[in-house]
Amino acid sequence: MPGNFRHTPPDLPVPVDDGAADHLLGLALPALRLPSTLGTEIDLGAQPGLLVAYVYPRTGRPGEPLPDGWDAIPGARGCTPQSCAFRDRTAAFAELDTRIVGVSAQSPEDQREFVEREHIPYPLLSDTGLRLAEALELPTFTAAGMRLYRRLTLIARDGRIERVFYSVFPPEGNADDVLAWLRRATG
Repeated sequence: MPGNFRHTPPDLPVPVDDGAADHLLGLALPALRLPSTLGTEIDLGAQPGLLVAYVYPRTGRPGEPLPDGWDAIPGARGCTPQSCAFRDRTAAFAELDTRIVGVSAQSPEDQREFVEREHIPYPLLSDTGLRLAEALELPTFTAAGMRLYRRLTLIARDGRIERVFYSVFPPEGNADDVLAWLRRATG
């Protein structure tokens, strides 16, 4: 299953909550403009209303091998299933007046290819310099010489973080977990 990015293997190591995101609750999203797959920049700190920002390491690309040891890194695998789960629930988020963005350190070109291939209807933001990680002290890891985000999901209202999902596992269940929380919080 190494080349099948749409499914997570059953024997992946489970990431643990090491407390690296405990400080985020209540913080304001920074005024940070990041390139998006819409062809514009999006300022995370200027988003009104409810925003779900799921932050992920990187998506795989057909025909390109995963970095050596990728499946052994807790939480690394599963970016495509996570993104597709959010894609498949876009209408449910819209019913709750909630916008979705995905954020990774991948290039805008890699993200545009992914959006086209997987028909992602919401913007993915490219943070190649990990500026969001620096501004919020988000957890990262290094693999194959790349510094990447550790998977987490932020829910913000009018730019202030109200809920943090960390660590996220399994990744494909994250969208349902976020929807369940939003329904309780807004219901």
